[in-house]
Amino acid sequence: MGVTHSRDYSYHAADPSYKAIRTSRNEPLKKEGPKWKSEVPMTEGQLRGKRDEFWDTAPAFDGRKEIWDALRAAVLALECNDLELAQAIVDGACITLPHGSLTESYDELGNRYQLPAYTLAHPLNLLTDPSCDALVSVHTETRAPEPLPRQDFRLRVRLSTGKDLRLRATMADSICELKKRLEEQEEIDAAHQRWFFSGKLLTDQTRLQDTKIQKEFVLQVIVNQPPPVLTG
Repeated sequence: MGVTHSRDYSYHAADPSYKAIRTSRNEPLKKEGPKWKSEVPMTEGQLRGKRDEFWDTAPAFDGRKEIWDALRAAVLALECNDLELAQAIVDGACITLPHGSLTESYDELGNRYQLPAYTLAHPLNLLTDPSCDALVSVHTETRAPEPLPRQDFRLRVRLSTGKDLRLRATMADSICELKKRLEEQEEIDAAHQRWFFSGKLLTDQTRLQDTKIQKEFVLQVIVNQPPPVLTG
């Protein structure tokens, strides 16, 4: 993983007489994920743990952290069946997809990124554990999160436009409230904002205290502005 080569050429390094071949193809992102089967059947929880472990260590591989973050955000958008958002994330990060799949991609510097199948799709032999689901449901119903005091701080926000800024926030604020605050400060319609933290898409109902964010961490905001209306 993390092999680096020119974006516009592919090489056959095993052959000493290899030739550079022009391969500047970039396909649109496909919705369908790879079909695969786990050697050892796993539950949904085990799959999530395996994915989190990969994404937590991915920036340590060759390549750029911001591209790994963009790939994770695109994967999560696909999980939410939002192909348009996933494509916008890929395009915004200048990521090239030779096969229209996130399994293999390149950034504008030519760095190669490979995502294992388990990050993109469930295995065909995924196990279900009703008893585990029941325990999670009971735990959720009986243990509500304790509210945190409303102490203001300056939240660090990074827009997909490349701009970094700070918003007044408290840990009790919801993403919906923060979207409105960003709209007031930067005139970006709340309906055109998608908020992410650690590669996870945050819903409007999510509160900062639910994300376990620390005050110096950064929230990412994908801005999907509608195209300008042409007149005359």
